[in-house]
Amino acid sequence: MRRVLLFTIYLCLLPLGVRGDEVSSANSLTPSWETQRQAATYALSIPAPRGQITDRNGVPFAQNRISYNLSVIFPTPLDFTDIQVVDFVNSQVHAAQPLLSRPLIVDPDLVVQHYRNRGAIPFDVASDLSSEEVLKLQGRLPSALTLRGIYVRFYPQGACAGHVIGYTGRTSRASTRILQNNEALWPESEGREGLEQSFDDQLQGRPGQLSLTFDRDGRKVSEKISAPPTPGYNLVSTLDIEIQKLAEKILQKRSKRGALVVIDPNTGEVLALASWPTINPNDFVPSITQEKLAKIESDPNIPMLPRAFRSAYPAGSTFKVFVGIAALETHTISPKDQYDCTPALQIGNLVFRNWKKTDAGELNFRQALTQSCNTFFYRVGQKLGAAKMTDWAFRLGLGKKTGIPLNGEVDGRIPTDQYMEQTYHRRLLAGDLANFSIGQGDILISPVQMAQAMATVANGGTVYQTRVVRQVQTLNNEIVYAYSPRTRENALLSPVTREEVRQGMIGVVSSGNGTAGAAAVKGIKVAGKTGTAQWGPKSKERTAAWFAGFAPADKPRYAFAALYESAPGEKVHGGTAAAPMVGELLRELFKNESKSAKSEGPNKKDSKDENTDESDDESGSMQDESN
Repeated sequence: MRRVLLFTIYLCLLPLGVRGDEVSSANSLTPSWETQRQAATYALSIPAPRGQITDRNGVPFAQNRISYNLSVIFPTPLDFTDIQVVDFVNSQVHAAQPLLSRPLIVDPDLVVQHYRNRGAIPFDVASDLSSEEVLKLQGRLPSALTLRGIYVRFYPQGACAGHVIGYTGRTSRASTRILQNNEALWPESEGREGLEQSFDDQLQGRPGQLSLTFDRDGRKVSEKISAPPTPGYNLVSTLDIEIQKLAEKILQKRSKRGALVVIDPNTGEVLALASWPTINPNDFVPSITQEKLAKIESDPNIPMLPRAFRSAYPAGSTFKVFVGIAALETHTISPKDQYDCTPALQIGNLVFRNWKKTDAGELNFRQALTQSCNTFFYRVGQKLGAAKMTDWAFRLGLGKKTGIPLNGEVDGRIPTDQYMEQTYHRRLLAGDLANFSIGQGDILISPVQMAQAMATVANGGTVYQTRVVRQVQTLNNEIVYAYSPRTRENALLSPVTREEVRQGMIGVVSSGNGTAGAAAVKGIKVAGKTGTAQWGPKSKERTAAWFAGFAPADKPRYAFAALYESAPGEKVHGGTAAAPMVGELLRELFKNESKSAKSEGPNKKDSKDENTDESDDESGSMQDESN
């Protein structure tokens, strides 16, 4: 029997390889080999269903459905002429057409190619029938037609988490080549993006085997599944589908381009990794139409770009949190130190300005962080120096990939002397340091990096490995791989630093001098920092508006980063574009706790219209003193 499985059935394939006008001579051919039973067998591969991808609670993001194709079964032996086989298929199509809601158009050349090379298996005349079509066809088909079920990927949540889950595509087109042993009965699928791609090997499963046996005259005598396919492993992500849906809903309502990331600061698990605009993975299964592809590719908002992890932006004043940590931890400043928050500060031949036009007086660190005073941080940055600033940025996980298992994650950038030498052929200067102190210049941070850094601040300095997958398991829930919380780096903060930063960030949201009142939640202390930074040529300048932080401030459960990417020339600020996104998110997440919270009196920022322009342009500016 082993010999039967190793050879092609020459009995069928030799006649199939000749033209119709040569049939009479071909029928006189005898098999080139024989078995004791005078039989020949194909061993064909049955593609396995892919494993599911779920959220942390088992709600499916990706699963399988059975798609039905209407297929013609050719009678054996395969001795039709070209004209006869085309007429045969057309007669079957004619019989089925009244039961379908689509026109059936069959290519005669394709029919002949399939018949001559692959006639042992059905020929599809219609693919992916609707449920209504299947119901009409069942029980009414002539014997030469069949409904052939195949596995197709299905994404029940639609576009939700589309960039994270990814999508699948066919490994090849339907073949017309001579049928070979161990060939798949239909084109298999493979992961093309997201978790579908990164965990393709685990999701794929093990193919089954279909055995087709033919007698010496080429007649099919048996068809049986000798080995059923084994489904792939299931993948349990860290995402919480309710938080993910909420994040995407907010992005859709409040931005044309942006990202919103939520991380558990106590484990490093990503609860939401949302980018806008997003994609619907169902559009790519089994393959995307030219019309849909053209629409996606022509969209100026680039929906295929997962901004949460594949784009990096200038950090703006959110970076002041990390500058403050570096200065406090290295004892460059103390909590009692005060600096004058002037409207401008001259450094060398350049004048660097504050976003406020008036002198705010002498401020300590907490006050300066709350008010986002640029000139305070210019002074601190000069005193701190580049080496300490960049060292602490790296220790907090900035300027390098978080390590989530999604292809294309960006590194971000924290400029160093080496970078400046390679890019500008000089070392870091005092002016560069001033810019870096407020998150300007060449600093780039992705939203997922920002959320990871805020999670590290929230938990006191433990950089957990950021994770989007909890475990991989069998169909019987046996765990194959488990991804437990793991410390990537320790940047443990002193109690003094932690409290100073926390209080300063609380003030950003709840103080009358803060810039993020739109993120306030009644009964919940929110710690955060706004940021506004521009990039690109002046004629097409865009703005990155940030709000990042954690909540509740005393016992953090969520770390977050919201990014609003403006259109060219659009004037936005972190407090008016990004903070409202987080405010809406947190008010929903804490709605039960907010209802039960005791009345704490009026909050000035709570009553402010979220859409009011606070003019909190923290981006600062520098100007040559000669101007």
